[in-house]
Amino acid sequence: MKRYFLTGLLIWVPLVITAWVLSTIINTLDQSLQLLPEVLHPKNLFGFSIPGVGALLTLAMILFTGLLAANFIGQKLVGWWDKLLSRIPVVNSVYKAVKQVSDTLFAPNGNAFRKALLVQYPRQGSWTIAFLTGSPGGDIRNHLEGQYVSVYVPTTPNPTSGFFLMMPKADVVELDMTVDEALKYIISMGVVAPPPRARVVTHI
Repeated sequence: MKRYFLTGLLIWVPLVITAWVLSTIINTLDQSLQLLPEVLHPKNLFGFSIPGVGALLTLAMILFTGLLAANFIGQKLVGWWDKLLSRIPVVNSVYKAVKQVSDTLFAPNGNAFRKALLVQYPRQGSWTIAFLTGSPGGDIRNHLEGQYVSVYVPTTPNPTSGFFLMMPKADVVELDMTVDEALKYIISMGVVAPPPRARVVTHI
């Protein structure tokens, strides 16, 4: 009986968690319907709500914004918008900080979260997976001797929280593993291991 119960759990737990995560994301994205007049809401048009319409609207808005910003006129508008926000107190500091982080994370030519690493943490001889986020900058660089890299060490099973560390470059090992594979490995607490590859890991 216990074996059957555990087998049922192994089937239902991933399904329920996946459904809950998708439901949360869709419900959050559906809030974009508030930007439309009430008369255009699905509930008023069809007499009932349609989950996911707001999510499609959000994706369409993001795609349209990207297409607009990719041409000359769009770049001018984005530049004008940045200048406008940079002149507003308080908003200026928050917007610049968020924009720098988003540019680092999502820029196609950026290096943030593009490499999975193996580092010793929280003590010597204990290893965990981390992600390369860049290199130390500002005045911090003046106080570090030798080459250092900035890494993000996620917690498990929730990789959205973690620790930011600056470590000697020689102590960091680059893994022949994609970021997606590393995240699955972390979330599963080491259960879902990526397939081995015929490659010797090297220091970055």
